[in-house]
Amino acid sequence: MKMNSMRTLILVSSMLLALPLLTGCAGARNPQDPLETWNRGVYKFNDTIDKAAIKPVAKGYDAVMPETGKIMISNFISNLDDLIVTANDLLQLKFNQAASDGSRFLINSTFGLGGLFNVASRLKKHNEDFGQTLGYWGVGTGPYLVLPFLGSSSFRDGVGLYIDTTESLPTYIESIPTRNKYYIGVFIHQRAAVLDQEKVLDEAALDRYAMMRDGYFMYRKNLVYDGDPPRDRYYEDEDEEFDETEQ
Repeated sequence: MKMNSMRTLILVSSMLLALPLLTGCAGARNPQDPLETWNRGVYKFNDTIDKAAIKPVAKGYDAVMPETGKIMISNFISNLDDLIVTANDLLQLKFNQAASDGSRFLINSTFGLGGLFNVASRLKKHNEDFGQTLGYWGVGTGPYLVLPFLGSSSFRDGVGLYIDTTESLPTYIESIPTRNKYYIGVFIHQRAAVLDQEKVLDEAALDRYAMMRDGYFMYRKNLVYDGDPPRDRYYEDEDEEFDETEQ
């Protein structure tokens, strides 16, 4: 399943990446969030459900699951993700990367016993999804969108998430109860993985919702441009003024 490699994990990870830049401006309004009233309502719903049910279950899972078991489950999820990553590599014309990611999937699926063991660890793990593919071909993010249970997204990434999910291997599990158990298990595993990290966000955020939103856009932009996003015009203007002053 692809919740952008599980949306919950990316949510918290993106906040941590953006903390130094966002701490002082978390309360600012964002023109990319025209649905803010709706989004804040969904955010509060997600937060209530998380505190009441999801987080306690994740804590219990984290307490009882041996570390070796957690690693094997992470490897298994990551291996299924590599198939989606490879497909999006091809759609973005990243053929060398596709060869690497496809090899990871084949090696781990066979010699790694279905992906439980990451025997292809020497091959770099990449992060590509259909939302990034759309961005690669020039499709804008569109308005910010908070999805029930899944959290931060956008119109573009919401479409990407739907495509990735419907084309992922778990969707071919014929038994609906079995498929749902898999999805729930993955969700709880990924929620447990960020229990410690989210403490940093809670301590730093003046407006947790705004920080999550702004950090999400920064994180996704960084992914679309493979870690080298173009500089905002604001910073380019500042550099020009600085150069004129120096002269």
